Amino acid sequence: MSIFPRRRNAEMAISERELSALTRELDDLHESTFPQVRKALDELTANLGHVVAKPSTRRGFFLGAAGAVALGAAAACSNGPSGAPSSSSAAAPPPPAAPPETYTGDLKVVALAAALENLAVTAYGGTLQKAGAGQLGTVPPAVATFVQTAMKQHSDHAQAWNAVLSKAGKPVINDAPLSITQDQVNMLNAATSVPDVAKLALNLENVAAQTYTFAAANVSDAGGIMTAATIQPVETMHAAILNFILGQYPIPDSFIGISNSLKPDMLTVK
Repeated sequence: MSIFPRRRNAEMAISERELSALTRELDDLHESTFPQVRKALDELTANLGHVVAKPSTRRGFFLGAAGAVALGAAAACSNGPSGAPSSSSAAAPPPPAAPPETYTGDLKVVALAAALENLAVTAYGGTLQKAGAGQLGTVPPAVATFVQTAMKQHSDHAQAWNAVLSKAGKPVINDAPLSITQDQVNMLNAATSVPDVAKLALNLENVAAQTYTFAAANVSDAGGIMTAATIQPVETMHAAILNFILGQYPIPDSFIGISNSLKPDMLTVK
């Protein structure tokens, strides 16, 4: 039974019967693919030593190599003739080194994914709270069922990513330390209708789909690539259903871009 009472004259761009059918298909997709996600993450965990040591991007590798060359050149320039005092002997001591990052390499993408999934859980959970308090007007029961289903799936994904961090000896991500979080929370707090929260959720789902597309192209471990590629269609189906709820026919897109994806530097914990 839905936690929301059925109200007369509830308006929605899709029938409750159609939405319920799509939600069941969504749940079937998640249940059929999640075992593959767990298997891929097990492979990622098994390769953690390789994952932590390897730079996460080609750009990072080149930046590191460039830094090594620059340090070597600096060292060569500072070496004066044999027996001559070094010109830098009176220089001020170097500043203390920056503390090492907690999440590096592919693990930073894992932490990013966990934070994004947690943000989606927060958005859907907040939607349920506002709906239960009567702050969203008429809420069709089928919408509540979809929200509960999507929230559980995002929670499953977050727990799976956090398991990788835990096995790597890294702190798990229990909240959403992202540069976009406060804006999303503000939008949720300002929402006063089902379309308001549907638009918020649709944006997050599109961002998630693009972020997993980015991750599949930028992580180095095969298990991480497979995980991102397996979760992405679920996020895409979330977005398609939200489009139906908003009365927007979802146009199939054979190529999902990454222009709106989250990047590792948008993670606000180091």
